Amino acid sequence: MARYRRILAFDIGGTGLKAAIVGPTGKFLSEKLRLETPHPCPPKLMVKLLSGMVKPLGTFDAITIGFPGYVKNGVVHTAPNLGTRDWAGFVLEEALAMALGKPARLRNDADVQGLGAIKGKGLEMVVTLGTGFGTAWFEDGGLLPHLEFAHVPMHHKHDFDAYIGEEQRKAISVTKWNKRVKRALEILRVVFNYDHLYIGGGNARRITFKLPANASIISNDDGMIGAAFVWNSRSLPSSRARSARTGELPVAALAMRRAEGAKKKTSAKRKPPGKPTRPKTARRRSA
Repeated sequence: MARYRRILAFDIGGTGLKAAIVGPTGKFLSEKLRLETPHPCPPKLMVKLLSGMVKPLGTFDAITIGFPGYVKNGVVHTAPNLGTRDWAGFVLEEALAMALGKPARLRNDADVQGLGAIKGKGLEMVVTLGTGFGTAWFEDGGLLPHLEFAHVPMHHKHDFDAYIGEEQRKAISVTKWNKRVKRALEILRVVFNYDHLYIGGGNARRITFKLPANASIISNDDGMIGAAFVWNSRSLPSSRARSARTGELPVAALAMRRAEGAKKKTSAKRKPPGKPTRPKTARRRSA
């Protein structure tokens, strides 16, 4: 039985703030509210705005916050579209828990959306095309350690975030933006070799090129549906599906562990033979 029956879902974006109540299976139990994200929007103002959205939604047991940046242990480390200088080091999880009187969990927004979209089969990747570029990846239903792949250099002075983010989309033609997105997705396919790619975010609907068979566009509602599975386990078809918590080993450690295993197997196959021993010869007895 689910421990939390009514989860307050916050989906924070560079252009909009969304809130709703979802049940343990992700079903919406309230209306969906949305406010324009003000700029600038420092932490104290954000907490005030989110707290003010709660009253019309009714009661709730727990809070999930999807945030557009790198977060860890309830703390915001980067906020590219809200202002990292204002946000770095802010304990948003604790601030909202204290303001609303319920336990809260802070997660990256792409991670939360992925929890609402994935099927739990193999290696699945989620990307969000919005104000910026978000990524999340899962193995057999389990959330893997978060990577801020958006800030990997992509083209000249641009990282992925700047190359295909909202600012560049407005500055170039639809055709050129689509070419950039297509190129970016092809790089992800080569790097991650995923089984399925899910594309979300407000700009996903602007894609005009044909997607491969193992890629699909998902609803923005998944950004709040996934809030349920931050607190409650989800039934997934994979027999190896794990809980929706962040992996215990960092990505580098996982890679090293696999490499060491392969090295041991190779060493065992190539193990040099022992030193040859000279055959013993019988001694002649003197007469």
